[in-house]
Amino acid sequence: MARLFQLLSRPLASPRAWNIALRTAHIATMGMLLGGHAYDVDPQRLYPALWACLATGLALAVSESGFTALWFHQLRGLMVMAKLLLMAMVPIFWDHRLAILMAVVVIASVGSHMSGRFRYYSLLEGRVIHNGCGPGGGRSFDDEA
Repeated sequence: MARLFQLLSRPLASPRAWNIALRTAHIATMGMLLGGHAYDVDPQRLYPALWACLATGLALAVSESGFTALWFHQLRGLMVMAKLLLMAMVPIFWDHRLAILMAVVVIASVGSHMSGRFRYYSLLEGRVIHNGCGPGGGRSFDDEA
């Protein structure tokens, strides 16, 4: 029985497993939030999805930043900050909330699928900087298209 527990708990210790779990929860909660706004669900009913989306997004940002300032001037961090700014604009521009949330989805999709030579590009340094944090953070992107 101890061996079974050890085998089942091993994936929980994996940073990759945590990243996948957080990302899955984040996508699900953003989907609920976007769908709720698309179908004009009462805002009170959307608060749990909003808070869950923010919590999972924050956890992902912390895990991908590696607790360094570098992330904040790489394109990957700047795109996350742009998404947060847009999310903060929803209450201000309520009538345009669906368009704003769609822009957040576009930024998220582009940001998570763009080449590492863009994701890890530092605007402050003017070059790609790998710090070994986040998905693909330790890889070389010299041969990537």
